[in-house]
Amino acid sequence: MSYEQVSTATEAIAKETDRPTHAIAAVLGSGLSSYAASLEGAIEVPYSQIPGFPVPSVAGHSGSLFSAEMDGVPVMLLAGRVHAYEGYPLDDLVFGVRCAIKSGCDIVVLTNAAGSVNVDHRPGDLVIIRDHINLTGLNPLIGINDERFGPRFPDMTTVYPRELRELTRVVGSDTGMRMNEGVYAWFTGPSYETPAEIEMARGLGADLVGMSTVPEAIAATHMGARVLGISLVTNLAAGMSDYPLSHEDVQATANRAQESIGGLFDRLLPRLAQDV
Repeated sequence: MSYEQVSTATEAIAKETDRPTHAIAAVLGSGLSSYAASLEGAIEVPYSQIPGFPVPSVAGHSGSLFSAEMDGVPVMLLAGRVHAYEGYPLDDLVFGVRCAIKSGCDIVVLTNAAGSVNVDHRPGDLVIIRDHINLTGLNPLIGINDERFGPRFPDMTTVYPRELRELTRVVGSDTGMRMNEGVYAWFTGPSYETPAEIEMARGLGADLVGMSTVPEAIAATHMGARVLGISLVTNLAAGMSDYPLSHEDVQATANRAQESIGGLFDRLLPRLAQDV
């Protein structure tokens, strides 16, 4: 992926949405994509119509960019993402986020469906990501660095800034939601983690496990954007219940949480751009 390819895609997004810039972006994870289509006046642009944009192949990831105005704030929503387990190169995993930031978004909200390693986080809970652990050995910044994207060695001390997390807790409380914080561990998938791997993740300090989000957070930080991560707990991780894990169950839990997530985002997304 080159800077020029991101620039070309960004120009196409501006043309297709008739919005030269956007203020904030949100990536909608497994089962959460329908929120974007529910926004009044939202303009949909299929990823296939944007030069270079990778198209998801996994159920629950629709593969469209939506542009909407929320309380006067132009918001870009990426409904669906691609993953390393689909065979995509890391450049493709972060292409959408890079385009969003090039379009003017200095805050990126990354959502995902996650398994809980912490018994205090139950299916249906929304957990704010405080930090992450990269257990894959992969990094989207490996290779030649283009300084137009960011520095060769970006600092990762505050990938998920406190002020974004605090505002999210306040908005969550206003909507009647109790939102805890946790550390997210990235595994490549597509197989779910083994009980021994979950024990390892817990020992390292993880509260959540999943197969996305971390490469996008790294790329966004590389470009100077601030990141808010929110995990929807869809299942207890391997070894923590008597039931086998399945993608269908993950999607079903995400579908049941649509209303609460929508209520949170209706208030949160414009406030992030206006108040922080």
